[in-house]
Amino acid sequence: MYDWANSAFATTVLAALLPAYFAGEIVGPEGVVIGGTIYSATTLWGFVVALAAFLIFIIAPVLGAISDFSAAQKKFLLSFAYGGSLFTILLFFCRSGDVFKTLFIFLIAQIGFIAGNVFYDAFLPQIASEDKIDWVSGKGFSYGYLGGGLQFAMALGLVAGHELLGISQPLAARIGLALAGFWWAGFTLFTVKYLREAPRTEVLPDKYRGTPMLFSYVSIGFSRLLKTTRRVGRFRHLLIFLIAFMLYNDGIQTVINMATIYGKEELNLTTTTLMLTLLTIQTIAIFGALAFSRLAGLIGAKRAVMISLVLWSGVVIYAYFIQSAAEYFTLGLIVGIVLGGSQALSRSLYGAMIPEEASAEFYGFYSVFSKFSAIWGPMAFAVIRQVAGSSRLSIVSLIIFFIAGLILLSFVNMEKAQAAKEAGAF
Repeated sequence: MYDWANSAFATTVLAALLPAYFAGEIVGPEGVVIGGTIYSATTLWGFVVALAAFLIFIIAPVLGAISDFSAAQKKFLLSFAYGGSLFTILLFFCRSGDVFKTLFIFLIAQIGFIAGNVFYDAFLPQIASEDKIDWVSGKGFSYGYLGGGLQFAMALGLVAGHELLGISQPLAARIGLALAGFWWAGFTLFTVKYLREAPRTEVLPDKYRGTPMLFSYVSIGFSRLLKTTRRVGRFRHLLIFLIAFMLYNDGIQTVINMATIYGKEELNLTTTTLMLTLLTIQTIAIFGALAFSRLAGLIGAKRAVMISLVLWSGVVIYAYFIQSAAEYFTLGLIVGIVLGGSQALSRSLYGAMIPEEASAEFYGFYSVFSKFSAIWGPMAFAVIRQVAGSSRLSIVSLIIFFIAGLILLSFVNMEKAQAAKEAGAF
């Protein structure tokens, strides 16, 4: 149900409504002049998405280690969830010309969304057995696509029917963004009530007694981060997977973050067309996540992810050539099929290789690779767009991430990785 809750942000704010509103209403086609240089909405959006990823890259592993030590994963999850949802609601107050105000509020909301998922993901190995972990992860993503799709449908209805409601389209967009925040906060109450966390088993070392709690936890967090780094470094196949994931996830996250603004600026598609395509992606992704989870049960999660990466390569090649709304819609159908499967199986594939007792610590490390990768894709997209004056070269360049990740993933031996885990390699 937390997937159901926070996917309203992922869909309505991150992928669909806010990028279109930011490009069409807040920035406009003329761009923004900063230091004598004109920056397009696409460039600014790419830079801020990269900045959010960089900040999480810095803090996530420390927070993960602290939460493992203090058995406060749920508290961290809820803190970031409600902080993120609050700033999502504040997007309602962003109007035409509020470029930097919008980017700042979005940055804080995005940090809440990403950081909350570090602790959310960390519960996966605790609540699912190894033979069910792929299915549970896929089911979570499918719930997310359904819940996020329903909230997005509400937002789309507001934007498409704004005249019938007697309000302007910009006001309808702002209401839709605020509703995403309320949806996120409201359905997180299921997590508040029902999610259970194992009691704390570790005690504060004697050397930290008498020191401020925050200082103690931060010190322990850094210490455990270094320990995790050494442990991961000794485990060859986990490390290879993390590097492969870092590469191909960069491509996936960049497509997610830049697809709508690509359609708005490069293809001049209407907001309604973009929103309908994203709603279709959400619907198809519900079944795509479950289908790839079933496929993983037949051929293994690793092979299923590799198949998805081949399809992702085809996506960015096709995106380079598209010209019309119909072609953009077709692209959305393909993305919907592979999106949930590649994300859900990557999460469960990693969860099958890490120790349950340090899941937040290791998922914090996973987030480091995830967010480190998410810096460079949007950044490269923005730079290529700024230099070339077109986003087409930006989108097709992402194939490098998918191919490199696919090649590295082929060298991961899951049997050896799990054997090392069971033998106490950690």
